[in-house]
Amino acid sequence: MRRCIMSPMQLATGTVVGGKVVVEGDLLPEGAVVTILARETDETFEIPPELEAELLESIAQADRGETISAKELLERLRRIA
Repeated sequence: MRRCIMSPMQLATGTVVGGKVVVEGDLLPEGAVVTILARETDETFEIPPELEAELLESIAQADRGETISAKELLERLRRIA
């Protein structure tokens, strides 16, 4: 069985201003290593209506703060594996 170690992560959104990414909300700690994923303006994808509804509900739950920690997620995944 392969094991994977996931470090805690923080999600941040930002905007490019003058060639630099300006992060919204709480500041990231000095020296933080970040990965930037930029959306293509003309890139789209399609999903079935039932999957779209599930995705939108998941986003709404996250917006309401109804989330679990990475540790809890990994524990749940271990139980069903």
